[in-house]
Amino acid sequence: MRRLTYGMNVTLDGYIAAAGDDIGWGGTNDELFQWWLDQELASSLSLYGRKVWEGMSSYWPTGDQQPDATPARIEFARNWRDTPKVVFSSTIDTVDWNTRVVTGDPVAEITRLKAEDGGPMSVSGAMLAAAAMRAGLIDEYRLVTFPVLVGGGTPFFTALDGWVDLDLMETRTFPGGVVLTRYETRR
Repeated sequence: MRRLTYGMNVTLDGYIAAAGDDIGWGGTNDELFQWWLDQELASSLSLYGRKVWEGMSSYWPTGDQQPDATPARIEFARNWRDTPKVVFSSTIDTVDWNTRVVTGDPVAEITRLKAEDGGPMSVSGAMLAAAAMRAGLIDEYRLVTFPVLVGGGTPFFTALDGWVDLDLMETRTFPGGVVLTRYETRR
């Protein structure tokens, strides 16, 4: 069975985007970017909600051609294009860069994908991750917490039907007071 992780940058008050989908609070540094690159390189399949897909696909197809592209950003862009991706959306018709669209039930498709042989998968996007959380499909949570309060927006966690017990796997501090916490779902 494949492992599914959900990880994103998050504010101290628990949001992945402030009001108006503003993610300007989530700047990065080389050490943190390298950590995210390592996570992407370890994932064999990326699952995206529409909003995250639109953000990623607006930059990463040519991210390695930008004048300020560092070696890590060049590697990220190349890996992003090459890694298989699934976008869950009822409004997107066409995709590119080794990607397919699923318009049906995301829980059924993620359950099917988890049951297949293959490497780890990652999920990004609040609504998609919320469906996977409620269905008990997420094996690991990766919160990269920035020391900022935004007061509202898109939450990292959603309302659940019951408790989910977690075990702490790792903590790490990055420059600027950014803190990584990794938790595994206790089964």
